[in-house]
Amino acid sequence: MSRPRIVIVGAGFAGYRTARTLSRLTRHQADITLLNPTDYFLYLPLLPQVAAGILEPRRVSVSLSGTLPHVRLVLGEADGIDLDGRTVHYTGPEGGEGTLAYDRLVLAAGSVNKLLPIPGVAEHAHGFRGLPEALYLRDHVTRQVELAAAADDRAERAARCTFVVVGAGYTGTEVAAHGAMYTDAQVRRHPMRTGMRPRWMLLDVAPRVMPEMDERLSRTAERVLRQRGVDVRMGTSVKEATHDGVVLTDGSTVDTRTLVWCVGVRPDPLVESLGLPMERGRLLVDPHLQVPGRPELFACGDVAAVPDLNQPGQYTPMTAQHAWRHGKVCAHNVVASLGRGQRRAYRHRDMGFVVDLGGAKAAANPLGLPMSGPAAGAVTRGYHLAAMPGNRVRVAADWLLDAVLPRQAVQLGLVRSWSVPLESSSPEVARVPGRPEQSGKDAGTAGTAGKHADGDEGKKQPGGEPAKGQPGGEPGRNQPGGEPGKNQPGGEPAKNQPGGEPAERGPDAASAGSRSHGERAKRSQSGSPRASGKPRRAVEAAGPRSARGGSGKPGKSSRASGTGSAGKRPTAPSGPSRSAGQPADPGPEPPAHQPPPGPDIAPGPVRRTDGRAVEGDS
Repeated sequence: MSRPRIVIVGAGFAGYRTARTLSRLTRHQADITLLNPTDYFLYLPLLPQVAAGILEPRRVSVSLSGTLPHVRLVLGEADGIDLDGRTVHYTGPEGGEGTLAYDRLVLAAGSVNKLLPIPGVAEHAHGFRGLPEALYLRDHVTRQVELAAAADDRAERAARCTFVVVGAGYTGTEVAAHGAMYTDAQVRRHPMRTGMRPRWMLLDVAPRVMPEMDERLSRTAERVLRQRGVDVRMGTSVKEATHDGVVLTDGSTVDTRTLVWCVGVRPDPLVESLGLPMERGRLLVDPHLQVPGRPELFACGDVAAVPDLNQPGQYTPMTAQHAWRHGKVCAHNVVASLGRGQRRAYRHRDMGFVVDLGGAKAAANPLGLPMSGPAAGAVTRGYHLAAMPGNRVRVAADWLLDAVLPRQAVQLGLVRSWSVPLESSSPEVARVPGRPEQSGKDAGTAGTAGKHADGDEGKKQPGGEPAKGQPGGEPGRNQPGGEPGKNQPGGEPAKNQPGGEPAERGPDAASAGSRSHGERAKRSQSGSPRASGKPRRAVEAAGPRSARGGSGKPGKSSRASGTGSAGKRPTAPSGPSRSAGQPADPGPEPPAHQPPPGPDIAPGPVRRTDGRAVEGDS
């Protein structure tokens, strides 16, 4: 009898735990394959400490091959699932394609940044869901302080030292708390920066900070933030974002070069292509994490709507704590479906939450006991060390060094602004210039729901026509033979500035803002290469295609419970087949007069090629 083949898509909290538990339960009697775009499991709760310079990136990156020795790791991104043929089609990191056959499939693809139809946000904001985004924010904040110190104009200094964080949940609160400490240390230890006052703002439409937590913990977190000088504004959000500031919903304008988007997450759109019943973008499963009518298909983590047996009629929230527990139960049920053991229904007991506010400050309620101050800080860090599946000693060593040594406030310039677009469907992978791309998943997450357009985007995308300043493209601004640069969205000039950001507003940006959403939709129908650097699905059939989620109107999305998005796109079994032998078009040959870009020259602007409305579940 052949060994059963188990394929797991995604190595987040749910996917990693499923793989690790399956490896133990099957006792090497099954072939377990883990499909993931990176070779590490990212411990997301400590990502704000990476952005603040406390931890090095590899500390929160746990090696998959090193901790899952009996699991086959396949690097790639699933872009099509044939439920009837029981195969998963994927695209590798270098553009190669492959297919994985399975007897049991576990979908644990996780979540991506949630966008809202707010003008300018997709262009000028950056999310916080992956290592590239954390590294970019660390470099960007460091750069803004350094440029502010060298600026003569007081208004420019103030704008560069103003940092706006939207979303007062766990992530946004920790980013603002750690960021304020980081910038204060940069100013305090440098005598030439006397008089500079970094300003952090935390915005949210909710009535209080971290509304999902106990009210006492919420008050504790807000008190710590205000003590550090963070401007906390509840009931307020961003109305419009521009290259040099934001307009708030209360009518005020804030000059800033930094907009961090921590509003929330939405399920990975991969599951929409299956044509199965959905609930607010999540795949409906039974209490055993099994898809009804598909005994070979399981789903867990953020992509699964798991019934909450403790609160009938509701579903478990999209948190790391639930995803981690989903993984263990899912593994047991997969093994039970193979004839070993009994199935388990998912029930959870709230163990409490911890929020690291930097230094010795934290807010925690372990087992329902509210705590604050140094005691909460010790509990929080102890919890993280216990929960991490690896790198514990290295993390503890970095914490010890941070307590006795000053942080290294340097910007490496390795991750550029265009490499980490907010609308990326793959925040764990930085966009690479010239990478072969396929139209697919990101096509449904672009733009701001018809509020603004992005100009001649198709000429600036990797995989399409080369961007200005890229090999094979026209000379970009500040490139030899190009025009002098204008103001960048991040505020810093791009004149051969080491670590400088690329221009995100081309010369036609003003006219682009007035173009209709319909024009962008027409461009998206042409099958142009995808913009995010994450190949997801087979190329769709030719013809008009509406925005993901239905109407394409701002703030609206149709998720029919019985059909998901099947009415808008073909499912994997019935859709057109991919052409595996056809390489992506690398674009035209570079002109003879184009010199190669130098190491200190920022690449040209990169924008999305599609303009479909953003799906939001708010």
